[in-house]
Amino acid sequence: MPHSILGAPNRRNFLGFAAASTTALELSGLIGLTGARAASLDALLPPLRYVDAGPLRVGYMEMGPENGPAVLLLHGWPYDIHAFDAVAPVLAASGFRVLVPYVRGYGATTFRSASTMRNAQQAALGKDAIDFLDALGIKRAIFAGFDWGARTADVVASLWPERCAGLVSVSGYLIGTQKGNAKPLLAAAEYQWWYQFYFATERGRLGYMENTKAFNRLIWQNASPRWQFSDATYARSAQSFDNPDHVAIVIHNYRWRLGLADGERQYDALEARLAAGPVITAPTITMEGDANGAPHPAPDTYRARFGGRYEHRLIRGGIGHNLPQEAPHAFAAAVRDVAA
Repeated sequence: MPHSILGAPNRRNFLGFAAASTTALELSGLIGLTGARAASLDALLPPLRYVDAGPLRVGYMEMGPENGPAVLLLHGWPYDIHAFDAVAPVLAASGFRVLVPYVRGYGATTFRSASTMRNAQQAALGKDAIDFLDALGIKRAIFAGFDWGARTADVVASLWPERCAGLVSVSGYLIGTQKGNAKPLLAAAEYQWWYQFYFATERGRLGYMENTKAFNRLIWQNASPRWQFSDATYARSAQSFDNPDHVAIVIHNYRWRLGLADGERQYDALEARLAAGPVITAPTITMEGDANGAPHPAPDTYRARFGGRYEHRLIRGGIGHNLPQEAPHAFAAAVRDVAA
């Protein structure tokens, strides 16, 4: 745990933190920038790296010292690694080795074989995270994410607790089961999941394929109703949806949840363990924005799923579903605090 890094900094570390904080502030300002200004700020971020990990060739961003405590930042749908543009520099300046991979079906991450099933069940995404760490020779990391990324972080913390040094999870405990998802909800709750039922149909698959970027922009607006992001900000992330496997991965994810699509047998044992609702013992901070327009559980419904050091934080100020991009300093602070 990075006690020495997070303690009183020396002058060199302080100056590095200040520079990174300035970079983070500039990057967080992308929500109101023109395309030209957004493009110029891309130069502040390091170039992508690539590594073969399990069935994937993973494209990822890395910042910070290679010998620092590892932090894996995990995005969800329909977002990408740019959600952490203003988080990563602050954590890197605090001494963390920050890793931000594209999830399967997004951006620069591709399947190594055309014959591999385009599977997006929760256990497969969790195993992707473990394969990624293994490929880089990293034994333990802090896992921090939102949306699909929060679920993946929860899965890793549950199934591979020895690999999880700490957890930051937006919207808490998101591990689910096909059996649990088969139970109907009240009408108002079902209405929030309209896109999931749309994706269950062939019309929905075709509609998403033909209108991916317009569809996902609508999700951004509905999930974060008070976030005034710019066209340039959305366009930077929307490029990730051009991945050739994106539609297949998204559709499979939501159909699998409802039991309408099979997973792979190699993950059956892992899914059986997840179905038991394992308690997460890693130090954990869960977070929620006060204006999250996406479906999300109330904190008191999942508190018992965390058995170690725990804190829940409500982030105010009109913060929606994409909490790392809307409130980057609050998210970075949670990562630093869970490591302390």
